[in-house]
Amino acid sequence: MSGRPVAVIGVGQTRYRTRRDDVSIAGLVREAALRALEDAGLTFADIDAVVLGKAPDLFEGVIMPDLYLADALGARGKPLLRVHTAGSVGGSTAIVGASHIASGAFERVLVVAWEKQSESNATWALTVAHPMSTSLVVGAGGYFAPFIRAYIERAGAPGHIGHIVAAKDRRNALRNPYAHLRIPDITPETVAGSPMLWEPIRYLETCPSSDGACAVVLGGETAARAARGAPAWVRGTAMRSEPISFAGRDAVNPRAGRDCAADVYHQAGIANPRREIDVAEVYVPFSWYEPMWLENLGFTDEGEGWKLTEAGATAFDGDTPWNPSGGVLSANPIGASGLIRFAEAAQQVRGAAGEHQIDGARVALGHAYGAGSQFFAMWIVGADRP
Repeated sequence: MSGRPVAVIGVGQTRYRTRRDDVSIAGLVREAALRALEDAGLTFADIDAVVLGKAPDLFEGVIMPDLYLADALGARGKPLLRVHTAGSVGGSTAIVGASHIASGAFERVLVVAWEKQSESNATWALTVAHPMSTSLVVGAGGYFAPFIRAYIERAGAPGHIGHIVAAKDRRNALRNPYAHLRIPDITPETVAGSPMLWEPIRYLETCPSSDGACAVVLGGETAARAARGAPAWVRGTAMRSEPISFAGRDAVNPRAGRDCAADVYHQAGIANPRREIDVAEVYVPFSWYEPMWLENLGFTDEGEGWKLTEAGATAFDGDTPWNPSGGVLSANPIGASGLIRFAEAAQQVRGAAGEHQIDGARVALGHAYGAGSQFFAMWIVGADRP
């Protein structure tokens, strides 16, 4: 990143559940925001601006929710900006917030993202036909399944790789008190025995539908020095997008993802991500996207991602741990899922990830993608000031 140094100085999450009937949408976002402020040792009065992220309005049927959430987020009379980049929105929201700090416009920015899927029907929302857009009548899983089949054929990957990822991330979730799905004693064999939904995606290889919110407080150097806990310094941010269809588009290994990764690595001075990144929180809503993104993000050569997974490299005790929080496979409030990845990466380098802390984590990657593998957002955070 150019401009002033930026740090994550507070993180707050709700617990992710199928239904949060005990709170309204406003109550949900406020819960995460208050926890982030408490972590930073701040109040709403200390915040200069608020950036709010949300997936499509049709997911809840509440149009322009940012307007009515201003009071709940302490944003009355302050700059409030809403961000939307489909499923990658949580990551994009964090990057927009960081840009406000880096520019010198503000010293402390509150970033919040959320989803209340229990009050929505995401499959229906994706099915509504808009002009010049694709209608996902089969839902997200049905849309991505052909890409996964193409990857398996292209890479020559054995069918059990997705089972390994699903079992690994669900075991990791048992260490995370915020995780939605907590399945004791899950094994790859358990996953293999679950019903087939969209070939080759089985029931236990899919993300849940979750209610929840995540918030982070970002600050400049002065705010970081005054913060209650250790900061996570933002060493690089990048966003990229590409059309859903064009001649020669590779939806299995999207150009936008490769370019986004290359940009953020360049900013952070990373030449070998597998060796130089201690832990990664990557948007994996269907288990097969771990080996696919291992290749897209440059952790290994094309066609080799599944081999890293099979060898245990991405396990909690592997040499390149992915999703020690349990990831999107264990909690998926869509609008917040990307911000959760960014926040969890920050917690790792702050040494604040609790039972799912990776020992010695100093550099971490947060990753989000959205729509038809079109929108990408990433950041690299570190324990040391850049």
